[in-house]
Amino acid sequence: MFPGGRRYDPAPMEAALTWLITHPLVTVLGLVAVPILITLAGSLRAAPEPEARAEPRPAPVAAPEPLVDPGAPSAGEVQPAPPEPVAIVVPEPEPEPVPEAAPEPVALARVPLRERLSRTSDSLVGRLGGLLGRGPVDEALLGELEAMLFTADLGVKTAESLLQEVRSKAKGADAAAVSDVLRNGILARLLAVQPAPVKAVEGPFVILVLGVNGSGKTTTIGKLAARYTAEGKKVILGAADTFRAAAIEQLQVWGQRVGCDVVAGQPGGDPASVAFDTLKAAKARGCDVAIIDTAGRLQTKKPLMEELGKMARVLAREIPDAPHQSLLVLDSNTGQNAISQAQLFSEVTRVTDLALTKLDGTAKGGVIVGLADEFGIPVRYVGVGEAVDDLRDFDAAEFVDAIFGDAPADPPAGGSAA
Repeated sequence: MFPGGRRYDPAPMEAALTWLITHPLVTVLGLVAVPILITLAGSLRAAPEPEARAEPRPAPVAAPEPLVDPGAPSAGEVQPAPPEPVAIVVPEPEPEPVPEAAPEPVALARVPLRERLSRTSDSLVGRLGGLLGRGPVDEALLGELEAMLFTADLGVKTAESLLQEVRSKAKGADAAAVSDVLRNGILARLLAVQPAPVKAVEGPFVILVLGVNGSGKTTTIGKLAARYTAEGKKVILGAADTFRAAAIEQLQVWGQRVGCDVVAGQPGGDPASVAFDTLKAAKARGCDVAIIDTAGRLQTKKPLMEELGKMARVLAREIPDAPHQSLLVLDSNTGQNAISQAQLFSEVTRVTDLALTKLDGTAKGGVIVGLADEFGIPVRYVGVGEAVDDLRDFDAAEFVDAIFGDAPADPPAGGSAA
């Protein structure tokens, strides 16, 4: 009962509750809100109560540490003895090294020509000794001597003339007399044809080099260039063998090795044009020597004669009397074929000198005698090895002494002044 005498009526309240419970919206809200409330209640229960914040206490003030010498020993530590003073020694400056005197160049011993011509000596004199050791010279022995001389690559003409001298001067004599006749006869033929002294010329000294391919022509040119260069002369090379491309390349290699210029044209070009360009360059560059290579083909004489004739005319127009030397290079290994080559080249051009190569590796060195005797062309150079200085000036007496086995000490090399 309420104040004033009114009685409490529960009917309206119940009706309101009934409406709330049965209303669908209230039902949905309840389904959503109940899980949220349960989750919040759980999180509030798990959260710890905040601790009471303690008041910070002031840090105690540390007493100041006494000042300690860092080098002083600690308590209880044994103090080491002070180090003894070390004397500082200033090293005296080393004396400057005295440069050692350069050793004087040792001259290599020149191989005697006798050693280089041993095969030719064995072929000629060795067979001669075996033949003449059987007794005095009679007709039978002369017949055998004739066969030996004809196979010694002396040439037919030279062999016949030497045999006639033996018949007239040594028939019935002993082996020593026959050996002396042959020795003197060979020496006389070589001395009769001596290379002419090289004359001084105005402008470059022009050498035209002839020879078939494979004779050692290019190598001879390179060695000649090395000799003249060693004498202090300025050399230029002309690669006028345009018929063979390898000849141009080989000459260029020699030019690099020796240190001289090389004038080259195109393979198959005009050799006379290369010769002309070589002389123009030689004059412009102040060269002392011009060495010109030529083609080495001998299939037919007419084209070779025309080519060499044109080249000679071109050289003479540029420098009077050029070429001053026409050097024919022959391979000693070819024997009698070397005589045939000399004959062919002599027919197509003027040959002033000969160079015999590869004498150290052949038994056919007697061809030198036949060349001098038949053509009257002097031998100026002989090649007796692969080294640059193995191209030597030919000396007739030295050659004969080497062949007959009683050569004196090797004389010094001769000059080749131009």
